[in-house]
Amino acid sequence: MEELTVGTRVDHPRYGEGIISKNNLTAYEIFFERGGKIEITKRNTDLSVIQANESAEVRKGINLAELEEVMTFVLDKYQGLLPEIEVGEKWIGGSIEIKPANPDLKPKEISIDAFFHKIVMVRDRLRVLEQNINSHKVLTDEDKVNLQQYITRTYGSLTSFNILFADKNDYFVGMKS
Repeated sequence: MEELTVGTRVDHPRYGEGIISKNNLTAYEIFFERGGKIEITKRNTDLSVIQANESAEVRKGINLAELEEVMTFVLDKYQGLLPEIEVGEKWIGGSIEIKPANPDLKPKEISIDAFFHKIVMVRDRLRVLEQNINSHKVLTDEDKVNLQQYITRTYGSLTSFNILFADKNDYFVGMKS
């Protein structure tokens, strides 16, 4: 679908007729008769043009605020551009069994790969939290140090899982004495 301009009348199977009120980088803001103001992604194939607004200019380029918004979305969605972390070779294809003390209950088995992925995601989210704290505009240096101590202690609590990592550079590291 070609780029639509502000003022273009469109039709949507669910919301009916509407008018594009804003042309964002990745979505249109549209006022619909039956749905009110709704943001619809530009990739949506449900929109059909009733009447194009020929007098409006087609959007060209993006501004810095929009670029920051897109970059924040992408980095948040994909947890930044992180290197691939590998599980130790001896664990590949393995599983973890969690057996309750009560014999009437069934044990739970999870693959090492799934468990390892969850551990890596915890570590990566802690790193993002750490970056957000350190770059926060309102927190004082004292606040940042206090919050950082909790993250460091959390890393320390997770050092038990270091045996799963193939590379020692990927290990969790807590407070060093």
